[in-house]
Amino acid sequence: MPWRYDDGGRAAAGYRGTAGDCAVRAAAIATGGDYTALYERINAVAKTERLGRRRRTRSSARNGVHRDTLHTVLAEHGFEWISLMGIGTGCTMRLAAGELPAGRLVVRLSRHYAAVIDGVLHDTHDCARGGTRCVYGYWQFSQG
Repeated sequence: MPWRYDDGGRAAAGYRGTAGDCAVRAAAIATGGDYTALYERINAVAKTERLGRRRRTRSSARNGVHRDTLHTVLAEHGFEWISLMGIGTGCTMRLAAGELPAGRLVVRLSRHYAAVIDGVLHDTHDCARGGTRCVYGYWQFSQG
């Protein structure tokens, strides 16, 4: 899969250094939205998260975002979740050329989110692992 460096507007927004903000970057790239606005929206939704036995910490736009929080924010922008894995199914789709549908996608990977636009991976690094990385699911922009 071709890869293109894209920070989603992070540097232009004045953010420096390294951070675990892949969810914000991927959302900004796929939606074409403002990095800072998405950063603040994700943190606002994170404040409503419930903590429990399985979830001990809340999402943070800087340090990591839970799937449900990102789902809420992307649904507000017209994205629909497509699940690719279930219990016992194994890997059904990989981050490789020709395997994902065309359009604007945010893909969920192991411990990472990335944007894929018309078959081109947009991220700050090539996270495809040579086309072997399994895609757990993706959010796809729906026109309706």
